[in-house]
Amino acid sequence: MTDQLWAVLAVVLVVLAGGTAALTAGVRRRRPPALPEERPASVATAEAPVDTLPPEVDDSDVVVQEPPAVETERPAPVAGRMVRLRERLSRSGTIGRSLLSILSRESLTEEDWEEIEETLLLADVGIGPTTELMDRLRTRVQVLGTKDAVSVREVLREELLQLVDPTMDRTLRTTKGVGDDGEPHPATILVVGVNGTGKTTTVGKLARVLVAEDLEVVLGAADTFRAAAADQLQTWGERVGVPTVRSDREGADPAAVAFDAVQAGRTAGADVVLVDTAGRLQNKADLMGELGKIKRVISRQAPVSEVLLVLDATTGQNGLRQAQVFAEVVDVTGIVLTKLDGTAKGGIVVAVQRELGVPVKLVGLGEGADDLAPFVAEDFVEALLA
Repeated sequence: MTDQLWAVLAVVLVVLAGGTAALTAGVRRRRPPALPEERPASVATAEAPVDTLPPEVDDSDVVVQEPPAVETERPAPVAGRMVRLRERLSRSGTIGRSLLSILSRESLTEEDWEEIEETLLLADVGIGPTTELMDRLRTRVQVLGTKDAVSVREVLREELLQLVDPTMDRTLRTTKGVGDDGEPHPATILVVGVNGTGKTTTVGKLARVLVAEDLEVVLGAADTFRAAAADQLQTWGERVGVPTVRSDREGADPAAVAFDAVQAGRTAGADVVLVDTAGRLQNKADLMGELGKIKRVISRQAPVSEVLLVLDATTGQNGLRQAQVFAEVVDVTGIVLTKLDGTAKGGIVVAVQRELGVPVKLVGLGEGADDLAPFVAEDFVEALLA
């Protein structure tokens, strides 16, 4: 009996031990999965400027509007667009035509030279450039000693070309770069200007210029103060298959829209992000301050490649004052002159470049969708003398 009792006890112990092991194994199987390893602090720090907005910027209502899946337009080629300027400027009395008429007279009196000076000033060339041109023309006409129309035209062409300065770099910076985190980022172009200069339309036309050059573009509708601005820009984008980042809420934070537009461009691998901003009165300190904020916030995603200031070519000296204030706030890198057609005087090209030391890079030649052209100094002067 004793041996049998010990045998029974041994069986019981084995069973109990097996059950305990089974229970223990069961508990282990029900444990929650281990949490993923935390990202190293160095990685988090490196990506923070790219992925985060300043706390004062709210992007909760910003969306990316993809263009509808319909057949898109193919913009006209960019090359040769400035040739159209000759026809446009010929509709009005250009400064070149007026100057040629005076310089071709049999003999030039002091009154004639005063008329030349008045013609240049009325064309918004500016006092400094006008004085320089007057001095050079006087010297060359006296040395030339002829009133032959062909010779006079060549002298005037050379002097006007020097005034417009063909040596200025008018290249639009659309080359992708590499950020501080080592990742590629699109060229970012910020477009600024006052109300009524055709800024949003210019952004839409510039998108067409870039698409015609086979570049991938994303639009940012950061003009959130004008109800129709985002709709207008989105329509421009849809026509050529370009997405638009926008807010559906009027008065939303424009810096958030701009930030998300650049972020969307990075994600999509776009070549260029064009950011439209609200038309601002240059004497409104708060609005100009916000423009500076937009540029700073964009820079958290990628460096700003260009700041293009849109000016109405018909505003003359008033446009110059606007340009000066904008240049103080956002470091303008290029000028876009709209309405440079039969209603414009043309001299503003010289004046604004001289005042800011910044080149005119694009000009609007009319109301057509493809009437925006890269500025070519030689073509411009030829158009003035047409």
